[in-house]
Amino acid sequence: MRKFLTALIVIPLALILVDFAVANHHLITVSFDPFVSNDPSFSVALPLFLLLILVAALGVIAGGCAVWFGQRRWRRAARRHEADARAARTELADLRAQAAAARPESQRLPVPSGMGLYGPAGRDKQRATL
Repeated sequence: MRKFLTALIVIPLALILVDFAVANHHLITVSFDPFVSNDPSFSVALPLFLLLILVAALGVIAGGCAVWFGQRRWRRAARRHEADARAARTELADLRAQAAAARPESQRLPVPSGMGLYGPAGRDKQRATL
């Protein structure tokens, strides 16, 4: 279903882009010299459709970079919280191991083989299958 929806959007956009390229194939001169307008030293001749597509692509890239830099605070917080959670899980495992080692042998309950926490493996207290 997702591929169908993607095709439903991408195919018409591709057709519009091709139609735009065919309709705007004439060359234009883009000048990068702001001081001499009649004979610029830094200029390039491009088809109009290529210029517009390049400008749109640069806008998407600039917007993506701006969002990425704007979210650095959240990425940093996520990394910090992940490290804290990892340290807490390690500490919990160590504490559980220490508690199990400190508990006298008489307090440890034997678990019969084939028995889970609530009884036979794969069943809960009401004997429903898990």
